[in-house]
Amino acid sequence: YRALCEAKPLLGVTDRALAVLNALLSFYPQNELSEESGLVVFPSNAQLSLRSHGMAEQAIRRHLTALVDAGLLTRKDSPNGKRYARKDRSGSIRDAFGFSLAPLLARAEEIEHLAAKVVAEKLYVQHLREQISLFRRDIAKLIEAAIADQVPGEWAQTFNEFRDIVESVPRAPTTTELEVICDLIERLRLKVLNHLDLQIKLQNLSANPYQNERHIQ
Repeated sequence: YRALCEAKPLLGVTDRALAVLNALLSFYPQNELSEESGLVVFPSNAQLSLRSHGMAEQAIRRHLTALVDAGLLTRKDSPNGKRYARKDRSGSIRDAFGFSLAPLLARAEEIEHLAAKVVAEKLYVQHLREQISLFRRDIAKLIEAAIADQVPGEWAQTFNEFRDIVESVPRAPTTTELEVICDLIERLRLKVLNHLDLQIKLQNLSANPYQNERHIQ
């Protein structure tokens, strides 16, 4: 279930649908899914509502359909369309009608793989955001220092270019958009550094023991 929560963007299911699935799983008698224990659960919508924090039965039916469409459940319908179990004389369940959890068992490895993929993507996006933040900070400080030390250069234009890049970041950027922004802002940072490095070299060439000049550290 934890892996399903991670993999939900790739499975096309919502938090609410997963809450219904969690309620459905709570009716399974064992801690692990297995063919030996049977894979069909048969709670009513009213019972599911109680275990999904009072969710409306109409919403429960909608989310159950979404789970079936996503290939996480299958229906095992009874002749009258109701969910129930038939037991033998010993009290063991002989046949059950409701929702089969077999797809979860069959897709367990796939779901784990999808969850790992989503986690890796989240970490990569976090890395891109951190890089962009670091580059933004560096560029702002470099421009500020260059202006304070009166280093020759088109610093107003550079600052405007910097602001254009920063303001172009969408509120909810995709990974590709973050990659583009990160590349642009890193290029600008290198451009500023190279310009400052060139100015330092020029000042060093013009320095002599008889003349004091201010140098960027």
